[in-house]
Amino acid sequence: MTVSVRPMTLQEASEIIDYFHTSTPEHLEVLGVDPSRLPPSAQWQRRYEELFDQPVEQRSHFLVSWFEDNQFVGFSTADKITIGERANMHLHVKEASRRRRGIGVECVRQSAELYFQTLKLKQLFCEPNAFNVAPNRTLQKAGFKYLKTHMTVPGPLNFHQAVNRWVMDRS
Repeated sequence: MTVSVRPMTLQEASEIIDYFHTSTPEHLEVLGVDPSRLPPSAQWQRRYEELFDQPVEQRSHFLVSWFEDNQFVGFSTADKITIGERANMHLHVKEASRRRRGIGVECVRQSAELYFQTLKLKQLFCEPNAFNVAPNRTLQKAGFKYLKTHMTVPGPLNFHQAVNRWVMDRS
């Protein structure tokens, strides 16, 4: 198994849209995602086109593709970016059959390194749903430090929920 990550291409951004729009309501709930907040596919694709038209240092989001043996298996996104300071990451293994096999840990490690290098970060945060065991375990194994559990709306697709706040610090 060869795992690799790299900045996402515009063509691959459709994988994100498909992932959310084809996920079951139960899976979305585990992620803390409110299905009523998902933008229509065409509108979401236009947003990504606008995003990719901007230089990386001016983007509101930075997207990373995950591969296993050269096959797309998942993705990470960073938002709340302050270049040279901090960002928040999100992580998703696309197919249920590939989850719980350890691929996420290596993908998260490589993604974090890419975020630190590209965005020149001092801190990288992640706030998965507190009751979603897999990403919390993955972050711990990948070297993130647990900070706290708190109530928040972690992103524009999410409902109000308990999240665990994790950090990787390079300051």
